[in-house]
Amino acid sequence: MTTGAALSDTPSTSTPPRKRKAPSWSARTFPSTPSGWMALLLCSMGALIMLVPAYVIISTALSGESGAPGFFLTFPDAPSLQAFGTAFQELRGSLLNSIQITIPGAIITSLIGSFNGFLLAKLRFRGADLLFTLILVGMFIPFQAIIIPMFQFLQAIGLQGSLAGLLLVHVVYGIPITTLIFRNYYSAVPDATLEAASLDGCGIWRTYTRIILPLSIPGFVVAGIFQTTNIWNDFLFGFIFASPAARPATVTLNNLIGTTTVDYSVLMAGAVLVALPTVLVYLLLGKYFVRGLTAGAVK
Repeated sequence: MTTGAALSDTPSTSTPPRKRKAPSWSARTFPSTPSGWMALLLCSMGALIMLVPAYVIISTALSGESGAPGFFLTFPDAPSLQAFGTAFQELRGSLLNSIQITIPGAIITSLIGSFNGFLLAKLRFRGADLLFTLILVGMFIPFQAIIIPMFQFLQAIGLQGSLAGLLLVHVVYGIPITTLIFRNYYSAVPDATLEAASLDGCGIWRTYTRIILPLSIPGFVVAGIFQTTNIWNDFLFGFIFASPAARPATVTLNNLIGTTTVDYSVLMAGAVLVALPTVLVYLLLGKYFVRGLTAGAVK
């Protein structure tokens, strides 16, 4: 008893482990080896080369009535936003058409792909692998191969030339890639979670809506960005399946080149306006896109 008390009163000689000091800002930002500096230099040069076209487009758009500078890397002496106003007037209706196609198209294809991926990943039925393979075949069918049958189908149902018809084309063509994304994503969901839901009396639909959907935000971000980019930047479908009143922005931008006198400042300003939405999507959702990829949305 006395010995125990003596031991308990003896001060401990062990020292607590030291916390590792976080690296300084410069240590986290700059490399510390020659190979690291070389890699940083090469990446910086590559980024600079890739940004040159964007700089040329923006500087030409800002040149206004003064015209593009003689040397392509020269910034305009008197930059003006006049070309952006003119381009917006030309593209205003088409930009609205693209928004009306892109947002519903991305949402619908992501929802369909999510439910398809859930069924193919977690409900193992006979022929599931064959069905999944047949769906993936749609990813490799060239656009040109479906133009005539799709045109005839849209004419038969009375949607040829309309925004609804163009939306239907993008939804159908986007189902394979979204199904692939969500099937691979749901493969990482533990089967025990679904078994517990089944024991609680949840059917397929309740399991999907109550359990799977709340876990699917990274997958929806990845699928949404893919579909937003594909639909917004599409030219071929919009050129063939849309009437002049339903043309997306990419088609109208291309038609600006066909005018008798091409104002390159207006053309480049239009290119900036058309490219800006997808750039903003990546800037705002880029980190969530990376998280979705690393979380298993694409394997």
